[in-house]
Amino acid sequence: MSFLKGKNVLLGVSGSIAAYKSILLLRLLKKEECNVKVILTKSALDFVTPLTFSTLSENQTYVNFVEENEDEKTWNNHVELAEWANYFIIAPTTSSTLSKMVTGNADNLLVATYMSYKSKVFFAPAMDLEMYKDDSNQKNIEILKDRGHYFIEPPSGYLASGMHGKGRLEEPELIIEFFKNTVKKELVFFEKKILITAGPTYEMIDPVRFIGNFSSGKMGFSLAKKASEMGATVFLISGPSNESVKGFNVEIKKVISADEMYDECVEIFPNVDICIMSAAVSDYKPENINKEKIKKENLSNLNLNLTPNKDIISHLAKMKNKNQKIIGFALETNNELENAKSKLVRKKLDAIVMNSLNHKGAGFDFDTNQVTFITETKSTEFSLKSKDEISEEILNEILNL
Repeated sequence: MSFLKGKNVLLGVSGSIAAYKSILLLRLLKKEECNVKVILTKSALDFVTPLTFSTLSENQTYVNFVEENEDEKTWNNHVELAEWANYFIIAPTTSSTLSKMVTGNADNLLVATYMSYKSKVFFAPAMDLEMYKDDSNQKNIEILKDRGHYFIEPPSGYLASGMHGKGRLEEPELIIEFFKNTVKKELVFFEKKILITAGPTYEMIDPVRFIGNFSSGKMGFSLAKKASEMGATVFLISGPSNESVKGFNVEIKKVISADEMYDECVEIFPNVDICIMSAAVSDYKPENINKEKIKKENLSNLNLNLTPNKDIISHLAKMKNKNQKIIGFALETNNELENAKSKLVRKKLDAIVMNSLNHKGAGFDFDTNQVTFITETKSTEFSLKSKDEISEEILNEILNL
């Protein structure tokens, strides 16, 4: 899944023969699972139709400040459009639109919305060679760049006039690539590598029986997906779980036992910035694993000798350098805060996430959770929310570390 999924994108189209490329750009934005609304200038109507954009965007296409429908008039509020958008792309941007953006000549809905938009805009000029080279346009481009807007430079090629040179609208695939790369660089975990563990571990008794717990992996998988959306490179090590990260930029390694999880963690940990140990790792394992299935008649007096598993998080804490952060999880049933704070200090962690089986809707196999994020200096309690929402709050707290 794209990190752009669910993001609101305004696509502005001004009057250029290159406007047909905006249709392809819209399709690519929809492929990234964005919500898209389109604003056309009146001159754009000479080249494309609102119906095409409305059909492909599954939203109303906007042209005028006021729409006349039979006997009533509808006001298209440029402020609401600007506030709706997470991102704003104007492609093609004509010479006229460039000038109006710089001077604030808001005589159409597109420029009025641009002026109400509070963030940076992506603009992709399209015009003939001599127009593009003209001092006025070059100055306007530099002014917009100085204001922090993102300039998508026209490539050289054949132009509608028959000339060859700079001025043609960049190809939609390259506009999307530029857009995605720019957005990703501004995500809070860009270039950060995060290791997350999830799910239970199963400690085998014989080929068909095991010691385990009720962990579903939902919390760890939610953390992995949310961290990916926030720009991180994510490594997920999961015990047996039915959860999935399909469509997300997450590298997953599946394990069964605590020993397997230990080996994977030790290998990956030196290369990451942050480690979040949300897995419910078994504390003990059978001292001996029967190679054959234990027969039912031998189970009535079965005695299992257990031996401790390796303490993965304590080992990683000894390995970590001064720039790495380790966050643990503590699922408690009594004296929750006291036990979690003790684990934080004992394991030498940077933070610990405590949740209690006494909280309704929290714990194993729920889609919701209620947690407290604890450091040496403070405790931050989060109310009962979806695990996706809790994941975002946990990751934001980790940023504060």
